[in-house]
Amino acid sequence: MASLQEPEVLLAQRLASNEKAIRSKAIKKLRKYIAVRSQNASGGFTPDELLKLWKGLFYCLWMQDKLLLQEELSNQISSLIHHFHHTDQQLLYMESFLQTLKREWTGIDRLRMDKFYQVVRFMFRQSFEVLRRQSWENSVVARFLQLLTSQLLQADSGAPSGLQLHILNLYLTELAAVGAAELTADQNLTLIEPFCKAAAKTKNQMLFSAICSSIFSTIIDQAPFAVEDLMKEVNGSDSGQASEEEDGCEEEKTSSKAVCRRRSGGNKPNNDEEEEDDLSHLEDSDSDSAHEDVGPVLQFDFAAVAQKLLELASRSNTPGHNRKKLYKIIKVLRDLSEGVFPQDEYPEEVSTDEDDDMFGSRKRMKRSARREAEEEASATKKRKEMEELGKPNNADSVDGAVSNAKKKKQKKKKKK
Repeated sequence: MASLQEPEVLLAQRLASNEKAIRSKAIKKLRKYIAVRSQNASGGFTPDELLKLWKGLFYCLWMQDKLLLQEELSNQISSLIHHFHHTDQQLLYMESFLQTLKREWTGIDRLRMDKFYQVVRFMFRQSFEVLRRQSWENSVVARFLQLLTSQLLQADSGAPSGLQLHILNLYLTELAAVGAAELTADQNLTLIEPFCKAAAKTKNQMLFSAICSSIFSTIIDQAPFAVEDLMKEVNGSDSGQASEEEDGCEEEKTSSKAVCRRRSGGNKPNNDEEEEDDLSHLEDSDSDSAHEDVGPVLQFDFAAVAQKLLELASRSNTPGHNRKKLYKIIKVLRDLSEGVFPQDEYPEEVSTDEDDDMFGSRKRMKRSARREAEEEASATKKRKEMEELGKPNNADSVDGAVSNAKKKKQKKKKKK
């Protein structure tokens, strides 16, 4: 047993070396060693041996500097999964990777975190590539999802929150990059089923919110693009059948245009037609660029996803907070299945700058009128008091004050 473990220990030590040349040679030797060792199903790696190799690979990436070299090394490490000749060994390699990251995650400093984020993304991409090369066989997909559930989504998995959130963020993106052209809606539902079950059972509100935002919200947000891709496929199949008829029509149109130009005696095209062609070309390019920003999109049967969530959310062991949020998601998914897309709600009346100015001027007018009325009321009150006391001189002064207030009021009205 010691002789079998010795090569893994030696390779791990060389992978964690301080010198880049030694680490590079160790990667090449490890690639050959995996290919030779895993040829026979009986002579494959044990979980302990792969954990030792992964510890060396972890510190191999830890020691690597410079962004391009880190990306190259992450690609090499993730591509090692294809040098295993059996699916069991490939899944065990992925499982050992997740176990190693869970063990070492809290010790990664913020300066090194980006390259480990990258290797996680690459590992999931290559894992989906393994499933694709197996033609998305149900048994292989089920084993992969079981691995994902046991290592990340279960309450006793011990997965750090940062690792869970990162995997949730990249899951649909990497799955679409590998299998968007091949996967059906039923297969996509199967691939997100562990997250549906976790959302219905978990009491970890952070994990629940992350699943809702990274999985369900992404499906809802990408619904218009998924419908657009589906329509393109349908139109492409229809256009393939009618291509011969269109070619004949185009030839007739071009010949008729040429005859008209000859009769008119001019070969220059119309400027208006050129402008329209340019504008249509720009519109097409804008729509294409907007779609390219989204990237490949997975197809989902929204009614089936809603039904699956309803079955899970209606169970008695589902927490009340989770059930309430899932019911809202189910309603949106059912609307999508009926062709109703969610829209942002805006207030019906939105005030413009002119309305704000008018509203402010009205306030100022009311304020000045109120002040004038108060001054006039106080002046009349003083005049009455003076008349009762029998002081006409003061009354005259009060009358003058009242008349002055009225004159000011008339002047302001004239200015307006």
